Amino acid sequence: MSDNTTYGLAADFENPLALMKAAEKCRDEGFKSWDCITPFPVHGLDDAMGLKRSKVPFFTFIGGSIGFCTGTFIAWYMNAFDYPLIVGGKPFFSPVFPFPVMYELTILLAALSTIAGMFILNGLPRHYHPVMKAKNFAGTTDDILRITIEASDPLYDSDKTKAFLHEIGGTNIQELED
Repeated sequence: MSDNTTYGLAADFENPLALMKAAEKCRDEGFKSWDCITPFPVHGLDDAMGLKRSKVPFFTFIGGSIGFCTGTFIAWYMNAFDYPLIVGGKPFFSPVFPFPVMYELTILLAALSTIAGMFILNGLPRHYHPVMKAKNFAGTTDDILRITIEASDPLYDSDKTKAFLHEIGGTNIQELED
C-alpha cells in the first residue's frame, strides 16, 4: 500500500452558471487555495473567484521599454559615436531614421517578456499536477466543469469541505491524492 497524502477535494458542476455561483460561494466562505478547471473560457469567472488582475502586462511593458531604449541606444551609438559620418548635412542622430529598429526591438522584447512572464507567474513548465489523477480528468478538456479545494487551505477539513461542496451543488465529489 502506498503512503499517498491527500491533495484536496474535487467536485463537478453541471453548467457554467452553477460553477460561477459555486466559485462565488467558495470565495465568500474564505477559501484561499482552490481553483476552477474548465474546458473553455467562462466569462466573469475571474471576478467570481476573486482573482486580481494579472501581472503579465507589467512584464510586457518592461520588455517593450527595454527594447525601445536598446533600439535607440544602438542607433545613437553606431551613428553618433562608433562611426560618425556626416551624409548630406544630416545630424549624427535623429529619432526618425532609427524608428524601424526601435519599433521592431520594442515588439520583439515585449513579446518575449510576455511569454517569459507567463511562464514565471504560472510556474511553467509543470509536467504533473495531482489534479491529473482525478477520475475522468480527460473530461475537463471536453465538458466537465470542476472546482478543486486543496488540503493546504487553512479552512480545509475533509468532511466539512466535502459537505460544503455538496451544499453548493457539487457532484462526483472525490478526494485527490498527491
